[in-house]
Amino acid sequence: MKPASVSDYRELARRRLPKMFFEYIDGGSYAEVTLGRNVADLEAIALRQRVMRDMSQLDMSVEVFGQTMSFPVGLSPVGMAGMYARRGEVQAARAAASAGVPFCLSTVGVCSVEEVAASGAAPWFQLYMLKDRGYMAELLARAKAAGCKVLVFTVDLPLPGSRYRDIRSGFTGANGLSGALNTAWQGATHPEWLWDVWLHGRPHTLGCVQSAVTEGRRVTDFLSWIARNFDRTVTWSDIDWVRKTWDGPIVIKGVLDPEDAREAVKAGAQGLVVSNHGGRQLDGVRSSISALPAVVDAVGGDLEIFMDGGVRSGLDVLKALALGARACFVGRAWAYALGAGGQPMVEKMLGTLRSELATAMILTGCNAARSADKSLLDVAP
Repeated sequence: MKPASVSDYRELARRRLPKMFFEYIDGGSYAEVTLGRNVADLEAIALRQRVMRDMSQLDMSVEVFGQTMSFPVGLSPVGMAGMYARRGEVQAARAAASAGVPFCLSTVGVCSVEEVAASGAAPWFQLYMLKDRGYMAELLARAKAAGCKVLVFTVDLPLPGSRYRDIRSGFTGANGLSGALNTAWQGATHPEWLWDVWLHGRPHTLGCVQSAVTEGRRVTDFLSWIARNFDRTVTWSDIDWVRKTWDGPIVIKGVLDPEDAREAVKAGAQGLVVSNHGGRQLDGVRSSISALPAVVDAVGGDLEIFMDGGVRSGLDVLKALALGARACFVGRAWAYALGAGGQPMVEKMLGTLRSELATAMILTGCNAARSADKSLLDVAP
């Protein structure tokens, strides 16, 4: 199948990946209500078509923290991407660099920050706060030394949400011999993935925190260690502690409530991502796009506001820009593409989003992405 949309990349990834890894990408927490809302609420927003306008000049670029994004889409942090394609985080980072957009490396990526930076494009770095603050300080110093310019501090995961699909697929909870046999069977029945990732994509470790992980032979075993080591005591005052080690921009990821957005401003953050973790944490909360306008109204003039959650097309990107986001970050979209065929597919997927965004801008009379506002919407939510 020749992919034409994000849903096509999803189908290709479903065919190529072992079930446990596809379900990890695709699933949400509990009944997946919020996962569905993220997509449905974006689909429900109507763009306002305008015609007979000179659209010969189109500027899709935006400026963020001194960096020019060729168009307002970045790659969100996705855990264990190195299990979807050989050294997957490196391939995704190269694809993002080729497209002129940022790639954000997850703390729990398979590839280390040094490996990704050595590929030619220093990523943004996403931080999960672990209990060992000494180790966290070392990790931040490593990210800084690797050339990372922006820190994305994810705050909506003091513990992982319960993801039923992962339990059913054996991704979590299947330990010992049964877990090993399940992994082996799923790999053996997906020979292309077995050759590319399992045999030639090693080491299968969490590169950034490898020296701190003391248990587990399968990469999925590390999740139990991570769950026990996330720090649930973190408060807004801990931004001061992060600032002692990190002197670049800090973006808070996982904000849905305007009051939390105001706290981010008080704490000295330079940006925030309106996000519900892709519907993978607290199920039943509102969608990211429905939370965006109130957050923009509360703090839009004080810091850079991004959004992720449910973005499946360039049309979705324009809707988020119209409601006040500077740019969108996509997670599943690039994970699907990576699982479908590595860097070339991620590049193609980004090209698809860019083309769709250009079409949407032209047909709404929007000459510049940075000037998008609510006038582009037929009915603003």
